[in-house]
Amino acid sequence: MVVPAVPEIIEEEIESAVDSRNESLPSLRELGPPDLVHLVKQSIKSGNKQSGVYHHVTGIDASSSASLAAYVNTIIYSPNDKSSKVISGLYCCYNAFSRLDMRVEVKIPGGVESYCIDERGDKRVASDALWMETFLCGVLRAYAYADDGGGESIKKIIGVRRFDPITSTEMEHKFLDAAERLFFKGPQLGSEPEVQVPNIASNHLTTGLISYIHTTGRYTSGINLFEKLRTRDLEVSSLLARVMISADEEVQAVRLLHDAIAKLPMDYSLLDCQATFCQSKGRLDWALECAKRGVTAAPSEFGTWARLAEVYVGLEQWDLALLTLNSCPMFTYNDKDFPRMPEPAHVLLPVLRESILDEIDEPTNYDGDQVHQSLRKLHAAGYKGTFLKAYSLLTEITAKIGWDQLLRARSQVFVMEEEYRSEKQTGSNKNATNPNASTVALRGTPSPIINGNTKPEGHTNGDTDSHGDDEETLHEKHTSPTSPFSPPDSATIADGSIEKPEHTITPEVVKSGSDSTSDDPPASAPRYTQFHNKRLCERWLDNLFMVLYEDLRIYTIWRTDMARAQSESSDYRKSAEEWEILGELAERLHHFPEAVEAYQACLRVRFSPKAMKGVLRMYEEKGRNGEVLQAMIRLIAWQYRWYSEFSPALLRTVRKLIESEGAVKVRSIVQATSLPQPVLDLTHRYVELCVAFRSSGSEG
Repeated sequence: MVVPAVPEIIEEEIESAVDSRNESLPSLRELGPPDLVHLVKQSIKSGNKQSGVYHHVTGIDASSSASLAAYVNTIIYSPNDKSSKVISGLYCCYNAFSRLDMRVEVKIPGGVESYCIDERGDKRVASDALWMETFLCGVLRAYAYADDGGGESIKKIIGVRRFDPITSTEMEHKFLDAAERLFFKGPQLGSEPEVQVPNIASNHLTTGLISYIHTTGRYTSGINLFEKLRTRDLEVSSLLARVMISADEEVQAVRLLHDAIAKLPMDYSLLDCQATFCQSKGRLDWALECAKRGVTAAPSEFGTWARLAEVYVGLEQWDLALLTLNSCPMFTYNDKDFPRMPEPAHVLLPVLRESILDEIDEPTNYDGDQVHQSLRKLHAAGYKGTFLKAYSLLTEITAKIGWDQLLRARSQVFVMEEEYRSEKQTGSNKNATNPNASTVALRGTPSPIINGNTKPEGHTNGDTDSHGDDEETLHEKHTSPTSPFSPPDSATIADGSIEKPEHTITPEVVKSGSDSTSDDPPASAPRYTQFHNKRLCERWLDNLFMVLYEDLRIYTIWRTDMARAQSESSDYRKSAEEWEILGELAERLHHFPEAVEAYQACLRVRFSPKAMKGVLRMYEEKGRNGEVLQAMIRLIAWQYRWYSEFSPALLRTVRKLIESEGAVKVRSIVQATSLPQPVLDLTHRYVELCVAFRSSGSEG
């Protein structure tokens, strides 16, 4: 079996990498960094000269000290390095449950010693229970630090070997057994950045389990696991329902959700699952009620508010979508526990012979310095966590109604700067009531669809008694154009039609007490047309509007220049990195054909995994399976080139191809490609893995 090459990061001082890891242990918050493998080498020619080298690795079986020692031995006795010999090796693997760093030290000669280090640096004895926890953490880290095929994770940490932690059904049983035993300790591991408080249904353990099940298609194994856990805690029902829906057992999933919500009516995970399912079926009126109840159940969670905003966007109730977005609790993004290592003396990054392919080789004349300054300053490219999701919702609204209409809706909902100053000077009636934004959004006073004058399906009889006044007031006062606004195109840019947004007034500007609120708006209150019926826009949302304006400005300049170059039959030249940035920009703004156009232009200059992944998504959507496989072969080869034999996203794509075409046909298409056989064999390994898990279509 082909395995990735071994990168070597050579230290300035021996064991400085281990010392840095020891110092970082008290600050680790979640799953911990990738495993560290440290070797001390001695030169054969000059016997006294020693050097320390290390690399990181994920996906190694950490269920015992023997399995880790076996990995160290494969490095120690590697035939590639004939100029030096290894005199000792150390494998470090973090146990996030017990907050211990498990160590296996191999000495030559001397034997193997296993122990663990706590946050204070004290040694402890490694027990079987600790090794089971470590094994489970190792699998979860393999999925958490895996690359999605676009190369972002690979570029973040230099020299990480990524292996598939589960390559057989026997290893799967071992993984699921450990997950079952430790399931209710999951909240100790932390959660995704969008979740404020980890719970039984939302933590890194459940994220890893769901990711594994969706990647491999082992839905039956997932259903069996969650069925057993559900007998111990009913909150697991939301996870079971999600897996059932993915396994196309929707009727059972709906019954399960109904029964579980009857017993746990305020479980927001169940309500969110129900809202998501209703969304997928186009029943936004039902999804709206579920999303509202989800917000009521967990008002401090970002996910519930984001789901409600999504539903309002689907119902084309732009004002309530903006109000809901403004009410979202935003969390500071905490990245993964990436290792912080000292500056190395030098780095050796060997190339695996089997992964050599001319078109994916890194260019010697890298064009990173040729990126225009305006493209480097696009702040939206750096958004993550809750801010990324909120920005995505804002761009989705813009793509549907256009920038001008978005600004109009914004000015109707939020207090603008000039408006505030004018009102402050005139000294208006300060006793006027101002409904709370979160309450109005949650009560769901539906406005007419932007293209017509009828109420959307979100109006249900269940809310008529308690919220009828709000609905009637907002419905009567709503005014909308007779035709939708389309997003700005290149034909309208030359005359400067992209209006720069004015600043709103944020709560920080208004002194406490100057903006009185009440839960229930007066029945006669005008609809967002008077100062005291508007809301204060949160500073972060105001900033998102400014960032969106900059994205739109750069995008429209690009499309205008492109159109002009085409009309003049002249070449429109950009560097590969500029095309990549423009593709990301178009994708953020939901202009997918233009994004693919930019990615393809990037690939014509040089290979880029990010651009190839963008083109791959287009091929998948259009069902062009031949082109999907051509892109997959190159992405898999690039992954191996950078020491990664495992990408869940690429494995999922291969599995879906096998489900639709069959394993035999997929193998035949790959084999018919005029690329070197060793490169094709790398893709065949992904197919073999699907066959080993008996995925649908793998029989033929």
